[in-house]
Amino acid sequence: MYQEAAKELFAFIEQSPSTFHVIDNMKNMLGQQGFEELKESENWNLKEGGSYYVTRNGSSLIAFKIPKKDFKGFHIMASHSDAPTFRIKEHGEMDVEKLYTKLNVEKYGGMLMAPWFDRPLSVAGRIVIKEENQIKTKLVSVDRDLVMIPNLAIHMNREANDGYKYNPQKDMLPLLGDGDAKESFLAIIAQAAGVEEEEIIGCELSLYNRMKGTIWGAKGEFISSPRLDDLQCVFSSLKGFLKGGNSETVTVCAVFDNEEVGSGTKQGAASTFLKDTLQRVNFVLGRTKEDYLKALASGFMISADNGHAVHPNQPDKTDPTNRPRMNGGILIKHSANQKYTTDAISAAMIRMICAQAKVPYQDYLNRSDILGGSTLGNISNMQVAINTADIGVAQLAMHSPYETGGVKDTYYLQKMAETFYSSSIVTVEDGQYEINF
Repeated sequence: MYQEAAKELFAFIEQSPSTFHVIDNMKNMLGQQGFEELKESENWNLKEGGSYYVTRNGSSLIAFKIPKKDFKGFHIMASHSDAPTFRIKEHGEMDVEKLYTKLNVEKYGGMLMAPWFDRPLSVAGRIVIKEENQIKTKLVSVDRDLVMIPNLAIHMNREANDGYKYNPQKDMLPLLGDGDAKESFLAIIAQAAGVEEEEIIGCELSLYNRMKGTIWGAKGEFISSPRLDDLQCVFSSLKGFLKGGNSETVTVCAVFDNEEVGSGTKQGAASTFLKDTLQRVNFVLGRTKEDYLKALASGFMISADNGHAVHPNQPDKTDPTNRPRMNGGILIKHSANQKYTTDAISAAMIRMICAQAKVPYQDYLNRSDILGGSTLGNISNMQVAINTADIGVAQLAMHSPYETGGVKDTYYLQKMAETFYSSSIVTVEDGQYEINF
């Protein structure tokens, strides 16, 4: 069961070379389960017992299921669709002394740059095409090994193994072809998209790692794949959402873009996307503003984003008493400075949910002298104030183009998500809650 869940995750990741493809794949999975697509620009006709989803920018999605009777709260699980990569700049081709053609790129997010060298890469994203007086977006993925970022040989940089500061404008530009490849990039994109080159009036394209996911280790205990952070959480929360459900809450699966660059976009966790969606659900069903506020007070949100496992070569980088490991189950993420939103109450709820799901859990905290990152929970709470816990699963090499995790953890995360969505949380009073499974 563990390997089956991991292989399903690999298939999802392979079909999701860009954030836009992530959302398109989610739409397909939801459509197969009978979910109805809504448009933000149109009126919503919602029914009790209905299942719906809405997208924003083609890179964020919120799906929800409405119970057949008046609901008491919202159960939300949120993750993010983006990952650190290199974005192709406008007028991206660069000539190198008529010997080579390379692409001009810029960093997206905080990545480990060294692992991007010497591995097969390609390009995916979306293009904008003009049809008469309309513009339309179209997904594109060049499904072949297209570019590579070559390392400088050790003979030309004898100090390379002593530490090197990479310059993204100089060192990280991918090689597209020889001198004859000049002015071929847009034609390649047009061919992959099935359009004429002159139809393209805009592009939003990024590099992606072509290496497939794999199960490895002495006993097959590890997995490695591109974009485990955060597609492991995206896929697992969606699977749990589709299987779970209860009669007392609106269950919500939310996936936001731009987490890796601060979430401050119209489609990010700091935007009004979640608030707008929840309020429309509330008001279209004929409920009052007070009903909405009561539903938030009786609701719960899980912010799902991977965390760090103890590193085999650098164990001292981990907190002395909280030592999360791969295959150790759900990470409950804590931060005194509220980089993570988990508090004693929300942590207790996660522990109860994990116990009901029969999956292990462990606690994650940064070393006190190492500054950690933040994620979706505290950012989205600025728009939707709801009791929240930050969770994830443990991995190595976060923000590398090829990351490593535990073979069991995808299954654990799916079971936890299904149990969460199938439960209901009732607020007795401030600081006191009842969980019904």
